Amino acid sequence: MQRRTGYIVGLLLVALFGVIAYIFPLRWDLTADKRYSLGEATQSLLSGLDEPIEVEVLLSGDLNSGFRRLRRATIELLDEMSRYGTVRITDAQDGSTDGLQPTVIHEREQNGRTVQVTIYPYARVRYKGRQTIVPLLRNNRTLSGEQNLNASIENLEYVFAEAIHSISRESIARIAFLEGHGELDEADVFDVSRQLSRYFDVDRGVLSDEVQALRPYKVVIIAGAQEPLSEQDKYIIDQYVMHGGRVLWALDGVRLSEEMLQEGGLTPVIPLDVNLTDQLFRYGVRINPVLVQDLQCLSVPVDVSGEAGEAQYQPMPWTFAPLLLTSATSPVTKGVMQVSSMFVSTIDTVGGSADVQKEVLLASSTASRQTHAPAEIDLSRIQVDPQYFESAYLPVAVRLEGEFASVFAHRAVPDGLTDTDRRDRSLTTRQLVVASASILQNNWQQGQPLPAGYDRYTGVQFGNRDFVVNAVLDLADDCGLIALREKVIALRLLNDNRAHQSRRLIQTISMAAPLAMIGLMAGVVWIIRRKRYILS
Repeated sequence: MQRRTGYIVGLLLVALFGVIAYIFPLRWDLTADKRYSLGEATQSLLSGLDEPIEVEVLLSGDLNSGFRRLRRATIELLDEMSRYGTVRITDAQDGSTDGLQPTVIHEREQNGRTVQVTIYPYARVRYKGRQTIVPLLRNNRTLSGEQNLNASIENLEYVFAEAIHSISRESIARIAFLEGHGELDEADVFDVSRQLSRYFDVDRGVLSDEVQALRPYKVVIIAGAQEPLSEQDKYIIDQYVMHGGRVLWALDGVRLSEEMLQEGGLTPVIPLDVNLTDQLFRYGVRINPVLVQDLQCLSVPVDVSGEAGEAQYQPMPWTFAPLLLTSATSPVTKGVMQVSSMFVSTIDTVGGSADVQKEVLLASSTASRQTHAPAEIDLSRIQVDPQYFESAYLPVAVRLEGEFASVFAHRAVPDGLTDTDRRDRSLTTRQLVVASASILQNNWQQGQPLPAGYDRYTGVQFGNRDFVVNAVLDLADDCGLIALREKVIALRLLNDNRAHQSRRLIQTISMAAPLAMIGLMAGVVWIIRRKRYILS
């Protein structure tokens, strides 16, 4: 009787625990990389929504193991998001892939035949009648297929959080490209402007004599100024920074003529001074008047036939077009491909202020060199011997964050301006300095703009577009969403050669081990029952 009562009490306790767990669910993420946990920024974003989010996952169909893993990770992430806000997951509907670029994968079957499979690695997010497309797959040509899929899974929380933030906000932030000093025109930055327009209202304009002219903008972009900035313009930009404004400086360190180089094979290279050296120095960086060459570079077609023969073009390395390395530790550049550039300079970090943190985002390779201006580029004397490329990791882009000192501290307000809200030290803010405007620039072909970073000769898309968009999102980020890109999920791959060599042993253990465990457990139960009933 007592034993029966104990069983009943135990069952009741188990049932009570189950009811409590259902009403107040608790979860512990015991994984080392916290792959099943959401960041605080995502939790806060979802908790602030007042209507359900609907997510249509288009990645479906006959998927291989890698893409099944990506789909499973997507569904698991959305399930976790539903704990903080209403997230409805639906299957892809007919016609839902219209206008989307598919991904084609080639699978080898057991009989050796190759099968082509078309998939759509996207999700469609809807909120309050608005919708946006979320790309689930990242494709970095320098990584293997497994590494790209793993990077895609690492990036899932960020792309969904950014998409939800984008379509749920009530107002759209504004950014501006500065004009009036020979900057890249609208056609030159058409592609990055189009990409940024997904997140911001993008304006262009010349500075007026109003000190607060830039205050409405979240980020100001100065791309390739060729003419000196006046003291009035410098003051307006400086006070914009002092009041918490964010600036992306993309400035060249030298001036040269590409037309002279194409026509005569020779051009002088002279320092480019746009009257910003003292201002940038005050903020903590200096753009050097040097020209970087790198053996890791783009190739250009060169006619090698001679004067009399028919034109024959062969790709030759163009060392003045370095392929810049991206930082693997910064959320701005994590997972971003190499960034293509043209005629770049280097950046030095200066000043020892602990109030400003400095982080290098782009750098040259381990086989690079720099030429100090004034100099000249003579195509007939270009050296590509590796022994001349002895420098490594020359910094080209630096991110700054902290409290900056004003370049106009202890100086009078420039003539023509009136300022009653002057600051000599900034609020905590961020800036990004890039020593080449070419990183933002796109080419045109047959009247159509090419993507920024697209090499028309090889057909390779480099990481320029991703770098610029991530950089501006980072500068404008007040919610900490960009930090979600720091998530790392360890990739644990099998040794294919060892697995193939030991496949019989692995198969035997895989089949025998479960049977042995079941037999062992049955034997233990038999022994316990035998002892219990024999003694009783």
